[in-house]
Amino acid sequence: MTDHTLDLKILKRFEPILRFTKGEHFFPVDIEWYISQCSLWVRPPDKPALELVPQGGLTLELLTKDWQLEKGSVLYLKFVEPMDVVELAKHSIADAVERLTHHNVDDLFRPGRARLARVGYTSRLIDAIFSLSLFWRGRVPGDTAATAAYIYRKRQLEGERYCYYGRVVRENGWVILQYWYFYPFNNWRSGFFGVNDHEADWEMVSVYCVEREGDGFRDDELSVNERVGRLEPLWVAYASHDFEGDDLRRHWSDPELEKVGDHPVVYVGAGSHASYFQKGEYMSEVEVPFLRPLAVVVNRLESLWYDFLRQAGTKETQRRFIVFRVPFVDYARGDGIAIGATEGKSWEVTLFDENTPWAAGYRGLWGLYAQDPIAGENAPAGPIYDRDGNFRRRWIDPLGWAGLDKVTPPHQLIRRSEEQIQSFDRQIQELEIEIGKRTEELQRLEVYHQALAMLADQQKASEDLNKTRATQAKNLWVQKRELAELKRARSLIQKYQRQLENGEAIPIRAHIRHSHEPLPETSNLNILAEGIAALSVGILLIGVVFLWWFERPYFLIGLAALIGGLVFIEASFRGQFARLINSLSIGLAIVSSFVLLFHFFWQIVLAAVFFAGLFLLWQNLRELRR
Repeated sequence: MTDHTLDLKILKRFEPILRFTKGEHFFPVDIEWYISQCSLWVRPPDKPALELVPQGGLTLELLTKDWQLEKGSVLYLKFVEPMDVVELAKHSIADAVERLTHHNVDDLFRPGRARLARVGYTSRLIDAIFSLSLFWRGRVPGDTAATAAYIYRKRQLEGERYCYYGRVVRENGWVILQYWYFYPFNNWRSGFFGVNDHEADWEMVSVYCVEREGDGFRDDELSVNERVGRLEPLWVAYASHDFEGDDLRRHWSDPELEKVGDHPVVYVGAGSHASYFQKGEYMSEVEVPFLRPLAVVVNRLESLWYDFLRQAGTKETQRRFIVFRVPFVDYARGDGIAIGATEGKSWEVTLFDENTPWAAGYRGLWGLYAQDPIAGENAPAGPIYDRDGNFRRRWIDPLGWAGLDKVTPPHQLIRRSEEQIQSFDRQIQELEIEIGKRTEELQRLEVYHQALAMLADQQKASEDLNKTRATQAKNLWVQKRELAELKRARSLIQKYQRQLENGEAIPIRAHIRHSHEPLPETSNLNILAEGIAALSVGILLIGVVFLWWFERPYFLIGLAALIGGLVFIEASFRGQFARLINSLSIGLAIVSSFVLLFHFFWQIVLAAVFFAGLFLLWQNLRELRR
C-alpha cells in the first residue's frame, strides 16, 4: 500500500460534482494538452515581448527551464494565436450551423433580467466608466474567445475528457483534500456580460476531513479501503473569485451544502468558473480602485447615519452600499452539463504537490499577459503562486484560507477546552493574588491619608496622596472587572465542555458573516422597465451632448428634466412610483433644511438658546413649587 494509492482513493471518495450553466464553452482540461497548444513569451520591463518557445514546441520540461530573465520581466503563455479573419468567420459560421442543427435551442444561454436593472443610476454610471476603460486598459482581443472555443471544441471531438488535479494535505489534525480545476479560457465578459476575459483559469474546491479514532488499530494494520473509511468530512470550502475566510466554507451537515452521497455539489459560474453552494444568479461587485477613497468617506457617513443617529435600524440590517462598485451577474444556474459521480461524465484525476515540477518550477502566467493595469484581463498564475510570484494562501495555508486555522478538530475539542479551563484557572489565581495585594496597599494609603487630613499644614501632601489613591483605586477596579470576565469565560467553557461530553449539537453557521445568496426571482419585472434600466446611461450621455450642442443656455434645466424623466418613467414601469415620491419628498426636505440653515443660521441659533432658557426656567420653577 502506498500513499499515492491511498490519496487517490480519498480524493475519489469525496470527489465534487460540478454543475454548469447552459452555454458554457470551457470545462476543466489536462495541462499537458494546454501546454502543447501554447507558446512561451517574456516581456522585459519597458521592452517589447519576446517569444521564447513557439507554439507546438513547448513541453513541461521547457516550461520549468531557468530562462535567466531580466529582473521585472513577466513570463507568460499564449494559448490563442490570431486566426485569419476569413478562417475565423468560416469556423464561426460552421459552429453556428452545428449548434442550430445538432443542439436544442433550449440549451443556449439566455441572460434573463439585465444586470443594470438590479442597481441604481450611480452604479450604472460607474459601470459605463468601467466599460469605457477597456479602450485604454490592456484587454484580451475580441476574437480570442471564439478562437479558444474552437480549439477546445476540436480537442473534445477527438476524445471527451474532464480532468482535475488533486492534492492531499495533513495538517493540525485535519486531512485536507484540494481539487484544482484548470480551464483553458475565462470568457465571462464576452460570453456572459461579466467583468473580464482572460486565458487560463485555476479554480479550487477543498474538503476538510478528520480521522475517526477508537478502533484500536494502527494505520499500517488497516487496508486502503479501511483507512479511507475512517475519514469523516466536516467542512467544504469553495473558491469564489479572490475571496477568502470563514464565509467560503460550509459544514458538511449544513442544509445549504447539496450532496450526492459523499460528493458535494458545486454550481459553477458561467464563464467566470467561480464556485457556489446554491444554484442561481449572483451579484458580483467589482471595486473601482480610483473611487476607493470616496467609498471610504461614504462608508463613514453610513456609520454615522445608522449607528449614531439610529436611522432605519442598524447598519447590519441594511443592504450593502455598492454605489462605488461595478455590478455584474454571475450565472450559476446548474442547468447545463454536470461532471462527476452519477452524472454520466466522469473525472480523470492526477495527483500533484509542492514537489511537482510544473507546479513548483513555473512562476509565470498561464496565459496571455494583456498588460491590464488592474490585472482583470491578465491570465492568472498557477496553483502555488500569485501573479507577483508570491505564494498563494490557499496553497501554503489551506486552513487559514477558509478560516479553519482557528477551528479545533472535534476529536481534540474536549482536550482543548480542558486546557483552556486550566489556563483560566491560572489567570484567575494570579489575578486574585494581585487584587489582594492592591487592596491591602489601597487600605494602607487610606490610613495614611486620614492621618495627613488631621494636620492643617499637610494639605498639599494630602492632595498628592489623594491623587495616588484615586489612581490605585481605578487600577484595582480594572483588575476586578477583568477577574469577573475571566470567571464568566471559564463558566462558559465549562458549559461548552459539558455539551461536548453529552454529544449536543454545535452551531454550524455561527462563523458566517456575509452569506453570498442568489438574487431573488425577478421574472415579473416589466420588460419596459428592464429596457430603460439597461439603456438609461447611454440615453443620458447622448442627451447631454444634444443639450450642450443645441440648447446650451438651458443646459442645466434640460439635464434635470432628462434625468427626472428617465427616473420617473422607470419608477412607473417598476410599480415604484409611490416609493419615488416618498424619496423625493425626503430629499427635498433635507435640501430645504440646509437652505434654511444657511440663510437663517444665527436666527436659528438664537431661537434655540431662547427656548433652552424657557425650558430651564420651567424646570426650575417646578422644583421651587415642590
